[in-house]
Parts: sequence; structure tokens; C-alpha cells
Amino acid sequence: MFFYPHEKIALFIDGANLYSAARALGFDIDYKRLLELFGSKAHLIRAFYYTALLEDQEYSPIRPLVDWLDYNGYSLVTKPAKEFTDSQGRRRIKGNMDIELAVDMMEMVDRLDHVVLFSGDGDFRSLIEAVQRKGVRASVVSTIRSSPPMIADELRRQADQFIDLDQLANDIERVHADRPPRRDRVAPTPTDSSNGDEDYDDDEMPAVVTRRSPRRPGGYDGA
Repeated sequence: MFFYPHEKIALFIDGANLYSAARALGFDIDYKRLLELFGSKAHLIRAFYYTALLEDQEYSPIRPLVDWLDYNGYSLVTKPAKEFTDSQGRRRIKGNMDIELAVDMMEMVDRLDHVVLFSGDGDFRSLIEAVQRKGVRASVVSTIRSSPPMIADELRRQADQFIDLDQLANDIERVHADRPPRRDRVAPTPTDSSNGDEDYDDDEMPAVVTRRSPRRPGGYDGA
């Protein structure tokens, strides 16, 4: 990936979409390393993380991550998720953050030289085009290494720079004590085919978080 060192940049992370892409590639993201990586490439102004909140769930596995992000350089943008039952009687969660992300990006764009969108959702193509018309460069982080690819072709074409998440894995992977890094493991067969879809099954709940208890550090250590 290419950035000018003097550029003012901001990261806009579609949390659910990035989670799905990383899962399809078989690794977990270390958000401390991610922030350090982009901060070393340019002048990082802000890093936004967008996710929906499931209010009536007592515990969510992602709660420690959300608390950690809030204390360690990320700006969290959240709203309540909607729960419904689909035509097959399955419990589904819908948490679309596209509007919030688009509004924040357009409000910030006059103060930036470069925006970095972490999403493969084709609905963002028009947003990226609007940013570019203001003379700001736009990079998109997603992957074509999953099956099917997580990024919509029209979004990839519109971006000034496409960064495949798979190429960043060695720099941003969260290494677990009980298993080796992904590069030392046999890659799993990708199973996610959402390609930016914001609906999640019950077993995909880490993409959606519950309302937090009072602010407190701890849980997720960023490594």
C-alpha cells in the first residue's frame, strides 16, 4: 500500500464487514497493530469504528474489544441493532451503519488528504466518488482472496487504491498463545458469502455488540 508521509488520513471501519472479511481469511485482527501500521504510513487524524448494539443481550463476546477500542485511539460510533425472524423462522440481526459512516466521512473530508474505508460494501461506491470529487484520495481495504470475494467490483474499481486485507495479515494479525500465526497454519476454507450483507445469524453475533456496562478498561489487550 502507498501513502505520502505528509498526508492527513482517517480510517473508517465498518466493524461487521471487516470482521467477516478477516474471518473468511482465517485470522483475528489486532487493532493496536492496525492503528500503529497506518499511523506509521501517514499523519493519522482519526480512526472511526462502526458497529451496532444489541441492547437486550446480557453478554457479547465482543464487549471487551469495544471497551478497549474506546480507550485506545478509536472513535466508536454505535446504534441499536434490529432483531427479526426471517421467512425460514431463523433469528436474524440487522445493524446497518452505512449512513453514519457516510455522514462522518463527508464531514471530515475537507480536513483530510486521504480516506481509508474498511469495507467491501458496494453501496459505498457513490460515497467514494463524492470524496474523490473533493480532491481527496480514497483507499478501500477488503479482500478478493475469499470465496466469493468480500469486495464489490464497482467499489474496487472506484477506489484510488485497493488494499487486500490478506496482504496486511502479517502486520495486523492478533497472535493467540494457543495457536500459531495464520502464516504457519493451513488456511481454512472460507465459509462467509455475505459480500457486505449486514444480516447476521445467531452464531455470527461477535459482529454485533451489546450495550456496554459503565466505561472501564480491560478485557481486550490489543494483542
